[in-house]
Amino acid sequence: MIVPEILPRRRPGERRRRCFAMPPRPDKSFPRRRPGTRHTARFATWVNHNVSKSIVVKAKGTGRGIAIEELNGIRDRVTVRRSQRAILHSWSFFQLRAFLTYKAALAGIPLVAVDPRNTSRLCPACGHISKANRKIQTNFLCVSCNFSGLADHIAAGNISRRAVVNLPHVSIAQITVQRQGQSPWL
Repeated sequence: MIVPEILPRRRPGERRRRCFAMPPRPDKSFPRRRPGTRHTARFATWVNHNVSKSIVVKAKGTGRGIAIEELNGIRDRVTVRRSQRAILHSWSFFQLRAFLTYKAALAGIPLVAVDPRNTSRLCPACGHISKANRKIQTNFLCVSCNFSGLADHIAAGNISRRAVVNLPHVSIAQITVQRQGQSPWL
């Protein structure tokens, strides 16, 4: 009878740690660089480019502006599980904001950064702000008026209401004239 060999348990990320371990450094004049960090940065740049491009294309297609949360200090404000810390801290939020800014400017779309304070706790129906409105991460239930919905949708709606980018600066008649190829100032 063949007895199977019992292997030690493999922990998540063990192979990656072994593959990207710091190489020995015989010459101390050059700084040590972990192989593979550039790969992660290139991937994040690629994703940020594609995400910002799709947001700007969607905004241009619908004729609306873009409202985003102010992401300064997000690493200090947000707490995540231990398994997600590396993902959060290696992502370039500033780069995503920069990509959105220059692509929106090229497309002529207004971009507004909104203060994220209480956007996920504010009830859009009655205006009540409470931490108890978000007892569960995914759901929103106002303790004052019992308004409920998906938390992400309600927070996105609160962000869009804080930004005034959705309001048109011209009348409907001017938009109709512009689409016909004529000057809006007749």
